[in-house]
Formats: sequence, C-alpha cells, structure tokens
Amino acid sequence: MFKKILKWTGLILLFIIVGLTAIVLLNQNKKFEAPNPAIKASTDSAVLARGKYLVYGPAHCADCHAKPGTEELVNSGAEVDLPGGRDFALPIGHIYVKNITPDKETGIGNLSDETVARSLRYGVGHDGRALFDFMPFYNISDDDLTAIISYIRTIKPIRNEVPKNKMNPLGMVLKAFVIKPVGPTGTPPKAVQPDTTVEYGRYMAMSVANCVGCHTNRDLKTGAFIGEPFAGGFKMESVTDPLTYECISPNLTPDKETGRIYGWSEEMFRKRIRQGKLVQHSPMAWGPFSRMSDLEIKAIYKFLQTVKPVHNKIDQTVYKKTS
Repeated sequence: MFKKILKWTGLILLFIIVGLTAIVLLNQNKKFEAPNPAIKASTDSAVLARGKYLVYGPAHCADCHAKPGTEELVNSGAEVDLPGGRDFALPIGHIYVKNITPDKETGIGNLSDETVARSLRYGVGHDGRALFDFMPFYNISDDDLTAIISYIRTIKPIRNEVPKNKMNPLGMVLKAFVIKPVGPTGTPPKAVQPDTTVEYGRYMAMSVANCVGCHTNRDLKTGAFIGEPFAGGFKMESVTDPLTYECISPNLTPDKETGRIYGWSEEMFRKRIRQGKLVQHSPMAWGPFSRMSDLEIKAIYKFLQTVKPVHNKIDQTVYKKTS
C-alpha cells in the first residue's frame, strides 16, 4: 500500500511539474495591449535640438545604447553611435540593450513613430511583449517624447544584430507570471516648460533623468521598488569589473545624518555634476548628466531638498564581492 501511495504521489507531482513547465513555456511570448500615442517625428530644428540634448544629456540614452567598449567616450559626454548590444547580467538572466539606430533590419527603421512611442510610454514592445523596466519615460511629456524620437530618426543607421534576451529558469517563471508592462501614473503632460522650479526638478528627476530609479532600492528580479524614494541602497554591478565589484547608490534625501548631499549648496551640487565620473566602478551616467544645463541642475537640486528625509546609512558605495 505504501509503495502504491508513493507511486501515485510521484505521478501527481510529475504531472504538476510538467503542467507548470508547459504553462511557463507557453507564456514566454505573452502579448499585452497598449494604446499608440499620437506621436509623430518632426524635422523642426528646435525639436531636433531638444531631442539631441535629451538623448546625449539628461535622458542618457547613450549610457545604455552605446556600443560596448565605448564607455570612456560616453563618460566624456561624447555623441556616440547607439547600436546597442550591452549585456545586463541580472539574477533572471541576460538582458541585451537594443539597437535604436534607424537601421531597417536590426534597428528601429521599420517601426512607426507610434510603435516606438508606445514602447517608451507603456513598456510594450513592437511585438506586444512586456519590456523590462529599463527606460522609465512613462510620464515624459508629449513634446519631449516627440523630440527624442525625432532625433533618433536622424542618427546614423548601424547594422548590429543584438542577441535575444536569455532568461534563466527563474527569469522564465517571472516572465510568465509576474513581469508586466509599466505605464504612466496619470495623463502625461503635453509640454513641460524648462525652468528652475521644484516642479520642473521633480519632472527631470522622476521622468527624464530617472534619478529615482537608481537612488531607490529595487528588486533586481522584478524591477519593483522596495525602498523609500531617493534613500539609496540599490545594488548594481560595477560597469568596469562586474565580476569583482558592486555599487550601492547613496541616499539623496535631506536626512541630517545619512543624506549624502545634506548641507551641500547649489554650487557644490552643480560642481559635482559637472566633474563627471570620479569613481571608476560607478554605474551612474556621469557623462550625459554632466551635459545638463545649469537651469536643470538647479531645478533638480531644489527638488531634492523637498523629498522626504529618510534615515538610511550607506557606509560606502563600492564593495568588493565576497563570493
């Protein structure tokens, strides 16, 4: 009798495992619906200038979409090509940065403006798949979204076939059941006027430069925020030696004891941004950010003074891995 119970228990478990495996595999290409924003690329010189500024400046597209091996050029603030190919090695697998040049075979040359806009605003790819939360432009204004798409339509097309993402078993399970597109928190604004106000600083820090994305602790398996906004603690691999070192983002809240920039003047903050990358392993987009205007640096500084102070001590921002 006992052997019979074991036999049937094993068969039931096998059936469950096979069933779950089948469900996971069938959901690897799950499709999602999202509206196509009414965005059309422009050839207006002012729009293209704004787009170029965003791509190589605060929106830091070049920081991820530049060709691997050009990191020093990006850090210098150079206007590099954007053929993608960078490998983000995460606990869920390998995520490869896409080619966003106008190449028709390997880039976005055959995608409509609305399709590209949908990817950026709603996190839904051209084939309906959910995109991983690496490009948090969901709340960016229509005008700035138009400017970015308009400009990347003008850059040099480069043929570069980027590998498809390679998910490990954990990643496949999360992709099947957990990972979904992220969209705007409300109705994105039509336009946002650049100025030195706290409101504009919030827009830059939350919707364009994505300061909140790295300076808030996150779950690397799902991308979900698990910490207080701007309080730091997010672990990222070194951009120069990911096998040996990892970085932890500092606390940017105005906490008197643990806030990294507490007590800094606006001039000190601007000077630090202008200095660019000083820590070799830092994953921050120092090159692109160093191109930001004084107006926008001032606005971000003013906004950071208004966020909720959070006591979160970050002893050091670069660690040697222990295993």
